[in-house]
Amino acid sequence: MALDTSPEKPAPVRVISQLIGQWVARLGPVWVEGQVAQYSRRPGTSTAFLTLRDPHAEVSLTVTCPVALLDTLEVPLADGARVVVHAKPSWYFTRGTLSLAADELRTVGLGDLLARVERLRKILATEGVFADSRKRPLPFLPRVVGLICGRDSKAEHDVLENARRRWPGVRFRVEPVAVQGLNAVSQVMDALRVLDRDPEVDVVIIARGGGSVEDLLPFSDEALIRAVAAATTPVVSAIGHEADSPLLDLVADARASTPTDAAKRVVPDVAEEADRVARARERIRSAVRHRLDRERHGLASLRSRPALADPHHGLRLRAQEVDALVQRARRTVRHLLERAAVDVDHTRARIRALSPAATLERGYAVVQKDDGTVVREPADVTAGDHVRILVSGGEISATIR
Repeated sequence: MALDTSPEKPAPVRVISQLIGQWVARLGPVWVEGQVAQYSRRPGTSTAFLTLRDPHAEVSLTVTCPVALLDTLEVPLADGARVVVHAKPSWYFTRGTLSLAADELRTVGLGDLLARVERLRKILATEGVFADSRKRPLPFLPRVVGLICGRDSKAEHDVLENARRRWPGVRFRVEPVAVQGLNAVSQVMDALRVLDRDPEVDVVIIARGGGSVEDLLPFSDEALIRAVAAATTPVVSAIGHEADSPLLDLVADARASTPTDAAKRVVPDVAEEADRVARARERIRSAVRHRLDRERHGLASLRSRPALADPHHGLRLRAQEVDALVQRARRTVRHLLERAAVDVDHTRARIRALSPAATLERGYAVVQKDDGTVVREPADVTAGDHVRILVSGGEISATIR
């Protein structure tokens, strides 16, 4: 129930603190898992103080526990250890602070951590986070290579040295981070966001040297894995050695067995590329020479043909054929003309034989009246009619009596 307060009737601090303490007391004992961020144990005191941190968020709580409880642990407690605590929330009335009063504390063993990593791997694989279809190809020659690694670490030296040995002009943007411990995950994620937003960075390498399984656990953190999956820039994982396999290897676009191998994957070798270019140029030269030789041989074959070896030969052959055709045409026309002349002579002879003139030459005559009609019978004329008598030599005028 809310307090009835106002600017005129404010509640005292002690009342508010008492009420908060009452509400906290209602929560009851709980089991809490977290990572030890700070461990303080003063000599001569019976209470130890821990700061328990959530590895996936910037949230922490203070835990108090009896020193005798810590002495029962098989492995001494240290910063960064994963623990499970059974504690009751406690509100410190005078200072207004919240803490957990622990009555049982268990360290999370390596087997438990690996089992959790394996369960996380199966969940993420089911979601398709590790699918090959979402992996992006690495650029052939990146403008800038982003490098996330420990400050002045052996991994940084290996990547920079080997990359520059392979391609001296390669440019790097290095983001130093903690690669183990409490802040490793958050710092790596922040560095990844910075590099992913840089338009000149074409590929990002996350590198760390070898270490124990516990040291490499930050690179199997779910928040980091999802951040890499969401990045738009290709990411290369170079964590530990060949045998190490954090979940980052599965989500990254490419996995390098070592930081040195990562350098070999992100930049080409200038000597190898120069050799490839030289071999390619030699193949091009060989292909051009082969093409020229083939065309030269083809041209020589064409030139050796009679039509090209003696271009006038074809013209002479055609000229001879034209002359032969002209002669044949002339003979044909002459023959046709001769036949036509013979036919004309024969026709002329037949016409002459059938013409009236030929009849007149044989002694016959044709009598015509003045109007040109031919007299065929004596009755066709009467006495006194004038007629013309046509004979072979001409005509004779006469009068009928």
